[in-house]
Amino acid sequence: MSDLMARMGELCASGTVGDQLVALGLGSCIGLVLLDRRKGVAGLAHIVLPASEGHKELNPLKFADKAVPELIRQVTARGGRKPMFEAILVGGASMFAGAGSTLEVGVRNAAAVREALAKERIRIHAEDTGGTKGRTVRVDPATGIVTVRKAGSKDEQLYPALSKTSHTRVLQEVA
Repeated sequence: MSDLMARMGELCASGTVGDQLVALGLGSCIGLVLLDRRKGVAGLAHIVLPASEGHKELNPLKFADKAVPELIRQVTARGGRKPMFEAILVGGASMFAGAGSTLEVGVRNAAAVREALAKERIRIHAEDTGGTKGRTVRVDPATGIVTVRKAGSKDEQLYPALSKTSHTRVLQEVA
């Protein structure tokens, strides 16, 4: 088992059984997951800002408008099929809301990623964004399971959603 880290302005992708994709410390940043569960391939981008326009950064992958197409390219290069992609968004918090900031970088980041995905006709299947707490996201490409840990909390499975109906059925069968 190998942890592949997506640090700020980085992305990673894998189709290897046992690999896990991880983005730590998502505050206002967005962790964008692209999955092709049928092929067991996934990618994760740690997006810092909404748009590259007007910025002279050396790392274009910090920006949603550059990172989304590159993440699509890398997941496709590992065997993923774009029509089968499932997108999951994590992060986009307002880390400075208590300080009276009006920047709302997290909200703008989430909007920019949604817009970029809409242009590519990739549907968002799950999202854990907003609020004021940082998050960590982990992705298992082989199973397609995405977990999120908010600051001060335990890991929770975000995707695929756990069916409450089947859980109830099991409890009824036992009783």
